Amino acid sequence: MRQDKPGVLLVNLGTPDAPTTPAVKRYLKQFLSDKRVVDTPRWLWWPILNGVILPIRSPRVSKLYASVWMEEGSPLMVFSKRQRDALAARLDIPVELGMSYGNPSLKSAMDSLMAQGVTRLIVLPLYPQFSCSTVAAVWDGLTSVFAGYRSMPSVHFIRDYAEHPAYIAALKASVERSFAQHGKPDLLVMSYHGIPQRFANEGDDYPQRCRDTTEALTRALGLSDNEVMMTFQSRFGREPWLTPYTDETMRGLPAKGVRHIQIMSPGFSSDCLETLEEISEQNCEFFMHAGGEKFEYIPALNDDAAHIDMMLALVNAHR
Repeated sequence: MRQDKPGVLLVNLGTPDAPTTPAVKRYLKQFLSDKRVVDTPRWLWWPILNGVILPIRSPRVSKLYASVWMEEGSPLMVFSKRQRDALAARLDIPVELGMSYGNPSLKSAMDSLMAQGVTRLIVLPLYPQFSCSTVAAVWDGLTSVFAGYRSMPSVHFIRDYAEHPAYIAALKASVERSFAQHGKPDLLVMSYHGIPQRFANEGDDYPQRCRDTTEALTRALGLSDNEVMMTFQSRFGREPWLTPYTDETMRGLPAKGVRHIQIMSPGFSSDCLETLEEISEQNCEFFMHAGGEKFEYIPALNDDAAHIDMMLALVNAHR
């Protein structure tokens, strides 16, 4: 009789191996080649990607990565490894980390789990709110990996955890620490990574899952609707994305009498380029230059103990 052995695969987006132009170019090429991310017809997209976007964006993005790079490596990688290690310390089953793009790859993580005899796989994509461009890309990647195996484990795939009580509790504690340290702001802004509006029109329920998180956290904090705002960041390309846009919002808030804001990105399980550089630096500059007086970024949950508690609860529910 086959012995049942569960194992956990944590998955995040990925990151370049180094803050250099060649490393960033390799990473961006893999990321922007995924049809889940950019679904433009290949005959049209390949010349644009290889002839325009990669040569122009890679040197610029590598400088941005260099500005946030930690001693141990990319912030997203550093925090993701800490999450893996902290969760593994709480469990008696194998825990591996894989990235949709870059290293460690999904294949390397799965090869390790299979080598350890895992027969029941619990997959936890570290995206609190489902999107076809993130969570579904993890599913696609795993399907591709499984295609190379003669055997495969049973799979328990955690679609998302936008309203999970432990997730909301961890966010609540994080916000309350910030309020205690800096004072209650005029407005708490929750900035989520955007997606093309077209994806939502075609059935991606990501905007609703973001609203679910925002509403649950607002209730938990006891805030009124006019004390909280939801925005979307990191748009790319020319087609309309989810609105309101974070950068445009930052430029417009001071004219509406908002002088002190605190901003968080609840869709990111780990701090990364999009939070540490885009939000904490770029958008801070937009807000202050427009007449704002106080701006504080509330860090991602990273390897906070309450965040690990949430991961443990999600995994144990599927063991």
